[in-house]
Parts: sequence; C-alpha cells; structure tokens
Amino acid sequence: MRYIFLADDDADDCTFFEEVLQDLPVQAQLTIVNDGVELMKTLDETVFEPPPPHVIFLDLNMPRKNGFECLDEIRQNPRFKEIPVVIFSTSDNNETVDKTYNQGANHYIRKPGSHAALKKVIATVLDLELWKQPTKTPRSKFLLML
Repeated sequence: MRYIFLADDDADDCTFFEEVLQDLPVQAQLTIVNDGVELMKTLDETVFEPPPPHVIFLDLNMPRKNGFECLDEIRQNPRFKEIPVVIFSTSDNNETVDKTYNQGANHYIRKPGSHAALKKVIATVLDLELWKQPTKTPRSKFLLML
C-alpha cells in the first residue's frame, strides 16, 4: 500500500489526480488537502498512525499557506524532513524550479493536461520509490519532463 498526499486547492486538479491514480496498477491510499495549513495539520496528525505518506505531491499556489512555506516547514521538522516531496505546479519558471530544489524538494513536475501524461508522471514518481532513497536528487534529474 502506498500512502500518497496531494496538496492542491484546485478541485478539478484533485479529482483528475484521483481518477488517474485509480487507473494505475498500484494499491494506494490518497489523502487530499486543499491548502498548506491543512497539509501541515494532517501531516502532524498522521506522521505515525497511519504511516506517514510515501510521497507528497505539493502545489505551490495555495491559500493560507503556500507550497514554498510548507516545503520549508517539512524540511525543517525532524519528523517530516525525510518524506519525499514532489512539486506539482502549473509553473515551470526556472527561478521557481531552482528555489524548490534549493529548499529540498525531491522532484518538480509541471502539471500535465492529459490523462495519459498524468498517468505516466504519477507512475514514474511511484516507480522511483523516493521513500527508499534518502539522498538528494541531482539537479539534472530534478525536473521530471515526461
């Protein structure tokens, strides 16, 4: 069983992600939160039971607390800092990508628009088994372009 968190304030993107995840041949439990405050609260409540997420897909532009702020908190908290974080954003601005890399995100994905592309992205991330690799992703492999 894979425990996956998706932090995104766009309801359509969340539904799309959930539908695509259900099409993959992997057992997964998806937890969806709609802003950064809710993400941090949910992480705090689930870090031990149920198990912490295997990966967090994190949108950057969210209300109350954005993805940059969440990423900082996750990487500075000893209980959360090893949880893989994949930035999942509509932006592919180089400065944004560099900033999230320097903040400690594991990978960066520009949100794909098609079902097939999103399916490939999610499958690729799950195949990487980031939760088993505590080392930092080399910058050359940080931006996943599929």
